[in-house]
Amino acid sequence: MTTISFKNRIARYYIVSTALLIFAVFFAVYYSVKARVYSAIDKDLQVEMESTTEQLVVKSTTFEIADPEEWEEREHTTLGLHPVFIQLVDVNGKILDKSPNLENHTLSLKKGIEEEVFYDTKLKEINIRQVQFPIFHDEALIGYVVIAMSLQDAKAVVTNLSEILFIGYFLILIVLYFITRFIVGRSIKPISAIIDTTSLISKDNLSTRIPLPQNKDELYTLSQTINNLLDRIESAIEREKQFTSDASHELRTPLAVIKGTLEVLSRKPRTQNEYEEKIKFCISEVNRMNFLVDELLLLARFENQQNEIKYETTFLNAMVLDVVALYSETISDKKLQVNSFFEEDFYFETDPYLFAIVLHNLISNAVKYSFNEGKIDINVAKQENEIIFTLQDFGIGISKVDIDKVFNRFYRSNPSEHPDVKGTGLGLSIVSRLSDLLKFDIEISSESQGTKVMLKLKTAE
Repeated sequence: MTTISFKNRIARYYIVSTALLIFAVFFAVYYSVKARVYSAIDKDLQVEMESTTEQLVVKSTTFEIADPEEWEEREHTTLGLHPVFIQLVDVNGKILDKSPNLENHTLSLKKGIEEEVFYDTKLKEINIRQVQFPIFHDEALIGYVVIAMSLQDAKAVVTNLSEILFIGYFLILIVLYFITRFIVGRSIKPISAIIDTTSLISKDNLSTRIPLPQNKDELYTLSQTINNLLDRIESAIEREKQFTSDASHELRTPLAVIKGTLEVLSRKPRTQNEYEEKIKFCISEVNRMNFLVDELLLLARFENQQNEIKYETTFLNAMVLDVVALYSETISDKKLQVNSFFEEDFYFETDPYLFAIVLHNLISNAVKYSFNEGKIDINVAKQENEIIFTLQDFGIGISKVDIDKVFNRFYRSNPSEHPDVKGTGLGLSIVSRLSDLLKFDIEISSESQGTKVMLKLKTAE
């Protein structure tokens, strides 16, 4: 199949639409001029008709010219430049009189018509325009007067006009086609720049951007949109590279620890207690690695989770208390005081499984980063059409420079200062991704001590 360039397609569509428009204009011009020419001839015939009527003498059964000598002296004696032909006919079609310039010819007659009528016909192979009007005596039709004028000049004007319009029509379209191609070619130069630039973009070269046109038109918007898309793609690929690097590092660390421990055990015989101690240590590292892999798989699964979300009405109060109960042993060991405040029974639309993961991560962090004998406040209240869930701990807190990074994968705020607090840095990344999927807002704030997390949920109808 033959492909047509974008430039030629635009030129073709423009020419087709222009051709229809010009055809309509030329059609209107042609018939307007033709109508005006015929109107002028009909007006002359009308004047001639009135003049002839004034000279008629009508009798009971016939009619005639009042002054034949004067009539013969008028322009009706010759063909002349614009000859006028007159013919008097009785009701039976018999010619009563006619102008000398008709010689042995006669004008056509339409019998049985009792009103004034204009029509085209021929005389001596010459196109003529004639008017026929009836003559009455005592309301009885006694004959007709037929007056005719040559149409040769009018026909010539109309024919010449049609030829000029026909030739000009195609000449205009041809000239317009090449002008349109030239203008379109200049107009789509930014598209060529887009094609050239995008052909340079590859996985190893994502920094190239399309130069923005000077005119802020649709092509400017297109170029800007493509540049924004490239920015997002580059950012996503950089995040994936960072994620792969961090994941590799996080997985390599426990493997290296396990390998080192086993190598130490294999160098010389150990006591039973030493073997048990090192084996338990390896098991804990394997568990930590399993937990890390589970969170990585969970995060990867949520990347394309949108179509698998199952919304249903969920009782928030019970879900919060159930999750808190799961950490009752740790809460008891750290002697934490957990206070729950519910203004009423709250219901909202969500995926219970996914939202439970959100609560698990948030409450786990609150418990993990709280000081021994500290407290955690959970408050759920209604504000207009939203449910405000607030989780406040009074533990380690997050520095101001780190507060904007806590949703990044594998990011942990000053882990070296708190080596006893274990974690992977993926919990809040999972929470952030689930907030996008479940369409709720999350805000995190922290002062010198303590962290406050706020969720804005939509109430169920």
